[in-house]
Amino acid sequence: MTNNEIRFFRIIFIAAAIWNLCGGVLGYFNTGHTFMLLFDRSADDPLLLSVFKGATGTTLTYFIGYLIVAFNPLRHTGIVIVGGIGKVGFAIQMLKFYMTGLANANALIVVVGDMAFCALFLYYFFRLIKTGTKLI
Repeated sequence: MTNNEIRFFRIIFIAAAIWNLCGGVLGYFNTGHTFMLLFDRSADDPLLLSVFKGATGTTLTYFIGYLIVAFNPLRHTGIVIVGGIGKVGFAIQMLKFYMTGLANANALIVVVGDMAFCALFLYYFFRLIKTGTKLI
């Protein structure tokens, strides 16, 4: 892989880290407001609020993971595999929430953003495989 490609993927993973930092900080430190933004209802049940806070805490861990990958995109492919699986799963669930009327259109921002990063991650793996880079 060329230096320009590595630089491109570093930028992608820094952007992915920032994307997750924004969602994670908002959801973790202002959980009730974030829940209201996505679902147009308050999370009056403390258990529901706690579970949602845990999900956004996971988003914060992805922030750390993508920063690690940005330092060396050729070495930390396992983090991208796990993060990509998480992004696809979360995007699908948010889309289900939207399609059933449980979430509002703000959920589509999450869906589109996460799926865009998934597409970039697939391109990243395509380039790694094409250049013969060992994945894990």
